[in-house]
Amino acid sequence: MEEVKQHKRRGKLPKIEVVDLFCGIGGLSYGMKSKGFHVLEGFDVDATCRFAYETNNDAKFVDKDIRKVSKEDISPLYSKKSIKVLAGCAPCQPFSSYAFKNKNKDEKKYSLLDEFGRLVKEIQPDIVTMENVPAIASFKLRSVLADFVKVLREENYHVRYQVVYCPDYGIPQTRKRLVLLASRLGEIELIPPTHNKENYVTVRDTIESLPPLKAGEGCPTDALHRCRALSPLNMQRMLATPYGGSWKDWPEELLLDCHKKEGGKSFGSVYGRMVWDEPAPTMTTLCTGIGNGRFGHPEQNRAISAREAALIQTFPTTYQFFPDEQSVSLSKASRYIGNAVPPRLGEIIAESIKQHIRTTIA
Repeated sequence: MEEVKQHKRRGKLPKIEVVDLFCGIGGLSYGMKSKGFHVLEGFDVDATCRFAYETNNDAKFVDKDIRKVSKEDISPLYSKKSIKVLAGCAPCQPFSSYAFKNKNKDEKKYSLLDEFGRLVKEIQPDIVTMENVPAIASFKLRSVLADFVKVLREENYHVRYQVVYCPDYGIPQTRKRLVLLASRLGEIELIPPTHNKENYVTVRDTIESLPPLKAGEGCPTDALHRCRALSPLNMQRMLATPYGGSWKDWPEELLLDCHKKEGGKSFGSVYGRMVWDEPAPTMTTLCTGIGNGRFGHPEQNRAISAREAALIQTFPTTYQFFPDEQSVSLSKASRYIGNAVPPRLGEIIAESIKQHIRTTIA
């Protein structure tokens, strides 16, 4: 702590070093790196994420299950005079709405946040941040979040968590995420919202300038700006979907059988078109298919491209997802993009940590 205070007295922040658990392709790491943090390593069990993570974050990717990660893997990475940050986004699928209904639950998946807590106890980082779906706070099978918070408080961390509406922080999609910050240095919280309804970043702001595409086409100057082909029937459905509309606007002969059932009426946004002057819907791992949500282009008769999805997730056009983007499937690109933490949210978390350090180190 005294070494950290010396940096403060010299009028500058100490070096802030990050290890990212469940790092995926590196959205969180990239956002923190963009704010001057030193990202050391990322850990994930999906080895196919290595190229994107290492290429864009100048940090090593470690293909290792968190259950097998120990203090010896992480503690030596930090330098002595740094602020040590342990970050992570445990896979959210176990805490989704589906998990509440699924009778064949994999109990091992719920232990991932416990393993995060174990590493916090072993490593004793200065600051911990965790991002997940809001439903984790009300998960009915067991008090997963409460158990994690209890571990942090027992280890003398000040803990604050809240549900973030992403448009409030300049992210052009209606994603909601639970963000937790914990610090051994003192009270910590997210910075106030940077945007409001008057200046939300919209679909128009984000993708309108991209070259137009037809269904199944790709842009010759941007390998990631390509979209799925549509069957003749789905093209009829696309043509029958008005601006901002969905399958509810179709004539009877175009409806799917599931939409004619009472339960199908709740999926109002499926096969829907986005609206130009509003944020986009939440990007998912299936965001380049029109049948998976309101992922239709506002005007063009197609689903959004992988590039458009990446921009809505706030990845810059310079972000490299694959060594050869010409030959990569849209399914894989969609999975990477949909699973990622928006880099802009990583920036907000990083800025919150920097402000916390400035105000708590006397």
